Amino acid sequence: MLFSEVLGLPHIKNHLTTTADRGRIPHAQLFVGNHGSGLLPMAIAYAQYVLCGNTNSENNTGNTACNLKFNHLSHPDLHFAFPVATNDKIKTHPVSNHFMESWRTFLNKNPYGSLFDWYQEIGIENKQGQIGVDEAQDILKSLSLKSYEGGYKIMLIWMADKMNTPCSNKLLKLIEEPPNKTLFILIAEDEEQIIQTIKSRCQILRFPPLSETVIEEKLIATSKVDALSAKKIAVQANGSYSQAQHILKNNSGDEQFENWFITWIRTAFKAKGNKASILELISWSDTIAASGRETQKSFLHYCLDFFRQALLYNYKAEGLVYIQPKTANFKLEKFAPYITGANILGITSEIEDAIYHIERNGNAKIILTDLSIKLTRLIHKKVA
Repeated sequence: MLFSEVLGLPHIKNHLTTTADRGRIPHAQLFVGNHGSGLLPMAIAYAQYVLCGNTNSENNTGNTACNLKFNHLSHPDLHFAFPVATNDKIKTHPVSNHFMESWRTFLNKNPYGSLFDWYQEIGIENKQGQIGVDEAQDILKSLSLKSYEGGYKIMLIWMADKMNTPCSNKLLKLIEEPPNKTLFILIAEDEEQIIQTIKSRCQILRFPPLSETVIEEKLIATSKVDALSAKKIAVQANGSYSQAQHILKNNSGDEQFENWFITWIRTAFKAKGNKASILELISWSDTIAASGRETQKSFLHYCLDFFRQALLYNYKAEGLVYIQPKTANFKLEKFAPYITGANILGITSEIEDAIYHIERNGNAKIILTDLSIKLTRLIHKKVA
């Protein structure tokens, strides 16, 4: 992948090419940003620029054979690590090397894809992937070998925030003192999940969300949508090209999430002084708990977004509101007055706590039931 194929972010491209041209390449770099902002495509383009000896004109002056290998993501000095879990084919000790064919397919289809998209690609959307100690052992083995082409060896760790503690500890010494001409590129959405001892050894590069203009122009150029539709999708995408593609294809899961959310809200409203509604909330929690942890987390993030959109609408910032519920008899303008400064912080905190505990393998039924009961109190909280 070339820098010219990466959307927007000219200042980051300039920084990376300038440091490479000057031979001042930090041995460990951490790219941080939201999914869909171009972390992975930028990392691959940077790796290609370094390994192929490209210049600002990219592969026009670089090593043609090397650039061709990158077109197939098969360069022998580029190594990948990413979250995995057991599936129908890999029953024990899953590591990235077992999934390389799926990984190349995933990148060719959508290099801006999210972690959940990746889990769907390999059939583990009901599990939580991780980068474990077996992966760390593979990384150590790969980087102990000499460079195939005599230049750099690059280890690209996608979603490095999914490294568990044993893996992080095992890689710490290698990241601190890597072999000569070894480059680590770590990619993370939540840098707080990376242990401080690793973070402190990396040069951190933070990626902003993509501009609406960049997303809009890309949609018009590649997806054959009209300018008005492209603009609307770009606003809804919230700086993520991945989300823009999901909206365009109408497969973001929002229809199912909207049904779950509205059922939840309506039942929570009725629950005040209504014992039968509590039983309905418990049944609702059972339904969501059966969907798999990654789906649960994605749904709770959707809920956060919906509540924030309702708050914006309530505070007369309609121009920033992009959620348009499709459910019959549910109007955002009627729901919005219930989301105020009195309860939005409490609602946000409780949902974020639920996400935290689900990520750590808490009992989803208990977590979601507890969240639902708390919502019944918060939703009726009035401004003092």
